[in-house]
Amino acid sequence: MEAVRAGDHDRYVSALYAPVDKREALFSLYAFNAEIASVRDRIHEALPGEVRLQWWRDVIAAEAAATGNPLADALKATIAAHGLPKAAFDNMLEARIFDLYDDPMPSRTDLEGYCGETAAALIQLAAMVLDPVEAPRFAELAGRAGCAQAMTGLLLLLPLHLRRGQCFIPVDILAAAGSSPEEFVSGDGGPGAERAVAAMIALAQEHLSAFEQAASALPDTLRPAFLPLALTSAYFGKMANGRRSPLAGVARLSALRRHWLLLRRATRGWPPI
Repeated sequence: MEAVRAGDHDRYVSALYAPVDKREALFSLYAFNAEIASVRDRIHEALPGEVRLQWWRDVIAAEAAATGNPLADALKATIAAHGLPKAAFDNMLEARIFDLYDDPMPSRTDLEGYCGETAAALIQLAAMVLDPVEAPRFAELAGRAGCAQAMTGLLLLLPLHLRRGQCFIPVDILAAAGSSPEEFVSGDGGPGAERAVAAMIALAQEHLSAFEQAASALPDTLRPAFLPLALTSAYFGKMANGRRSPLAGVARLSALRRHWLLLRRATRGWPPI
């Protein structure tokens, strides 16, 4: 719980809206996600980062329950108790290898695949913890939600990625906008860079719209897994108002507004569209 509160506060608050007996499992999933998402921040070279990700792969695959690592032990207990598919964690770890390098994202399809194996998979795993009977019916919705959420996160982290020399905006989107990964990362993308960012926002909004059109069907039991999507539209509002391009700096929401948006969706859900 403390690891999630420090490393992923929005998911921490979302988990508090889940039933008490489900929270520990959700916290273990979210703490694991925060851990592997921050490998590059803590391990600045790619090869040691891959070693760390492989350690997690080996731990999850092993039959032995105890590892001596509290987070790993909690995660393994969650996987066992809720029958979560180990392949989903393996795919998530494989996808996170991309974070360790500066290779550009090849295409929109590759980006959506990355989002599917990371954020969307996490939503679906949380849904399986919350309601294993209903969760399979909403796997496609989790995919849409994960793409919208992950792409929003990448846009929010754009200044950090540029400082690192990373480019998560796909090459085909950059090319269509008249830019390239090299120009984009160097800051010489000109108007093409802004057009590429606008296209990325439009793609994320497309996934968000698809999610919101079907989200009213979500049962109350699954709602906590999807709650972070309550903030996505508000972040888009900040980015699209002309005053805060993701290239210029990080769009922020006040803590009060974030809590209000989460509370509103937690209690009311998503209205029919």
